[in-house]
Amino acid sequence: MVYYTSYDTREQAKLAVFEYIEVWYNRKRKHSALGYRTPEQYQKYLTENKMSA
Repeated sequence: MVYYTSYDTREQAKLAVFEYIEVWYNRKRKHSALGYRTPEQYQKYLTENKMSA
């Protein structure tokens, strides 16, 4: 991402990287601590199991 985008300031670059990690990457990647589910899948799993309990 950073190699294909031009930023006017270092702060803009830092914000873009932060947004990529927090908004896209962490929500899409599977986490071993969550049973190899994405955070969205895990939240759905918790909601469904809480309702059935």
